[in-house]
Amino acid sequence: MAITDKQERFVQEYLVDLNATQAAIRAGYSAATAGSAAAKLMANKAIRARIEQRQITIAADLDVTVKKIITELAKIGFANMEDYTRLVGDERVIDLTSADRDKLAAVTELTVEDYKEGRGEDARDVRRVKLKLGDKRAALVDLGKHLGMFKERVEHSVSEDFAAALIRARSRARSS
Repeated sequence: MAITDKQERFVQEYLVDLNATQAAIRAGYSAATAGSAAAKLMANKAIRARIEQRQITIAADLDVTVKKIITELAKIGFANMEDYTRLVGDERVIDLTSADRDKLAAVTELTVEDYKEGRGEDARDVRRVKLKLGDKRAALVDLGKHLGMFKERVEHSVSEDFAAALIRARSRARSS
């Protein structure tokens, strides 16, 4: 089933940030009704198919595969500070000399700050190095979810008054 030019624009905008409401607004739908328009657009099978088709094309163009994504998540999830440091006496210092490309893939920030500490003849040169790794927990959770290790459960609860009203309404509907 074909989609309209405006719906195609929605698909393109949706792929920018995966925010359906904002995509609807950018595609020209009314800001006042963008939420409901977005819900309707996302429920449309032809639009969902077009989004999936575009995502597959983008992934192929960028040579992005599930295996590559899982590999990168694993690099972050299983990174260990010991791979980036060494002991000098009783102190652990950052040492990247043995960190290869795979280990460095988990590094999100490396800050080197040189400054003088103290004044006059007592001043000394100080180098502070800060190393930050990717969010290990998030990477492991994402890996676990992808591999089906975690199942999310949604629990619904209703008030007793609502439940009783629902039972009465169903009862009346059956007897009609």
